[in-house]
Amino acid sequence: EQTPRILSISVLHPASFLLLGMAGLEDLQTWLSIPFCLMYSRHRSLHEPMYLFLAMLAVADLILSSSTVPKALSIFWSLSNKMSFHACLTQMFFTHFSFIAESTILLAMAFDRYVAICNPLRYATVFTHSAIAKIGVAAIARSFCVMFPTIFLLQRLLYCGHSIMPHTYCDDISVNVWYGFATTLLCPGLDVVLIGVSYSLILRAVFRLSSKDAQVKAVGTCSSHACVILMFYTPAFFSFFTLRFGHNVPHHVHILLANLYVLLPPMLNPIVYSVTNKLIREKVSQILFRTGQLR
Repeated sequence: EQTPRILSISVLHPASFLLLGMAGLEDLQTWLSIPFCLMYSRHRSLHEPMYLFLAMLAVADLILSSSTVPKALSIFWSLSNKMSFHACLTQMFFTHFSFIAESTILLAMAFDRYVAICNPLRYATVFTHSAIAKIGVAAIARSFCVMFPTIFLLQRLLYCGHSIMPHTYCDDISVNVWYGFATTLLCPGLDVVLIGVSYSLILRAVFRLSSKDAQVKAVGTCSSHACVILMFYTPAFFSFFTLRFGHNVPHHVHILLANLYVLLPPMLNPIVYSVTNKLIREKVSQILFRTGQLR
């Protein structure tokens, strides 16, 4: 009597998925694990709006990397390449949840730079601690509202016995190609457009400044954010569009690109902000100095 029920459950979804990692690059997977190990990092948050945004960005980076990197390392080191169905859905939820949240935070940071440069007298009244807290809540709510329907529908999708996924993390199963395309355009895609508008207004205001020193200083305040935006969106969109439209691109290239957008931002964001921001450099130097004294 139990057999029909077991069969119906297996048709609805497999008990687990078998992740093959980077198919075609098995011999290199041990070496590929090295940058995955080195990418974990920390930010020290301060109490000014920009540094509160950096703290949010660090949390989103940590969730993004922690959702994917441990399992990828497990595959690269030949420890385990199996993942239960519900664990796979959980991983997919948090991966895309953190990606959308980080995109929202980058948009808020672009608006922060716009107000700081184009309307500096109103900066303190616009970016209060309560306003920043609301932005954080909005990023979480937006990410949840986009991802929950996807996970809800994936749980009810018929998989017809397919349980092998040529990937390092759960990212290949999709409810509908056009649903994924629409959510990408309506969330990160819209964010990119609004960030572009913000920076065009910033550049227009900068070029109107009479002093060259003021222009250089204004551009310098935006340089780190612009670098982070490029590092975050370029591999993500390239991966997304090649996966859906680049049918002639080898599959292992798709997998490498998909891993780049979960690996690069968490690894390079701290470096970019530490190098370009004087206050962060000073705080890091103080921490290193105190650590040296304790030794």
